[in-house]
Amino acid sequence: MGKVYVFDHPLIQHKLTFIRDKETGTKEFRELVDEVATLMAFEITRDLPLEDIDVETPVSKAKAKTLAGKKLGIVPILRAGLGMVDGILKLIPAAKVGHVGLYRDPETLKPIEYYVKLPSDVEERDFILVDPMLATGGSAVEAINSLKKRGAVSIKFMCLVACPEGVDAIKEAHPDVDIFIAALDEKLNEKGYIVPGLGDAGDRLYGTK
Repeated sequence: MGKVYVFDHPLIQHKLTFIRDKETGTKEFRELVDEVATLMAFEITRDLPLEDIDVETPVSKAKAKTLAGKKLGIVPILRAGLGMVDGILKLIPAAKVGHVGLYRDPETLKPIEYYVKLPSDVEERDFILVDPMLATGGSAVEAINSLKKRGAVSIKFMCLVACPEGVDAIKEAHPDVDIFIAALDEKLNEKGYIVPGLGDAGDRLYGTK
């Protein structure tokens, strides 16, 4: 069964406060999301395997550690997920980046896949699927479906703010996927917005309405 990790790191919580603030403008909002994504990437990679190597320091030989060659992939859910990619790449510059695009069917309200582009070696990679918000969970569940249909076997989901409904949706549809979040909020309102949330992440990232 997948686990749910809520990050309580003081820097993450401090920056998230200003991300929530309605007075935070587009430029600062974008920078804060980038910074929090970097901090979350530090936590989400805690269990990456290491191997021993020999290295020559200016003084002598040393036994040292290096990452054991695990291939990573970052997949933002378009478009808001793009705001988290650069922050993760600062820590993991060798990761490959894929993309998943979804739109909501106006009649059924179900998410429909319209664009998927992933690295060619899907089966060999550990994927981090990113989106700032986990509201109903519909888009996240469908994005995970998109990755699995193409052969992905190791997927983690990372977001800034989630609500219980979205977490439950992923756990029910994809019990093998761990969920990493900066804050677990109270609920969804009747319009499908997370309360208290942070508004529409895409609009706040890109200055649209």
